[in-house]
Amino acid sequence: MSNKTIGIFVGSLRRASYSRSIANFVASLAPERYNMQVIELANLPMYNQDLDDDGNPPDAWTAFRAAVKELDGLLFVTPEYNRSVPAVLKNALDVGSRPYGQNVWNGKAGGIISVSPGNLSAFGANHHLRQSMVFLNILQLQQPEAYLGNVTSVLNVHGEVINEATQNFLQQYVDAFVNWVDFISDKN
Repeated sequence: MSNKTIGIFVGSLRRASYSRSIANFVASLAPERYNMQVIELANLPMYNQDLDDDGNPPDAWTAFRAAVKELDGLLFVTPEYNRSVPAVLKNALDVGSRPYGQNVWNGKAGGIISVSPGNLSAFGANHHLRQSMVFLNILQLQQPEAYLGNVTSVLNVHGEVINEATQNFLQQYVDAFVNWVDFISDKN
């Protein structure tokens, strides 16, 4: 099997983001032949179809689309904002799916880890994101599902995952996800 590249898309821009802490930890769990990299979303301008229609997309869109196109797998780590997906993550999905007929997400293996300091584990964001992924033809890992509630209880003050049960669960998730990436990317 060849080396694979997995992009990690973090749905929070906050400096001390719980989602980014989980994303960084998950990236460290991948087998050696996987390059897991966070794809930054902070400087991705909001999608406006006029810019594509006029043939003048921002350089950030062009670079983002090119980067996503090269990925073997897509891992979304997201909080929940108002019972849905954060705007920065939805914008990334929109930018990557346009212009019409040039969806860079199409046919790639995908996974979701939702993160929340509350008990609901960002369930709403997870499921709204799944709806978009179905439409974009991102082939989702179905099991195991990853909902991390009460995330503040598993992180230390430096944002490191210190809870052994959570570490083990995330390792199991990563193992299943990289197997899914292999399965899907080897078919394409």
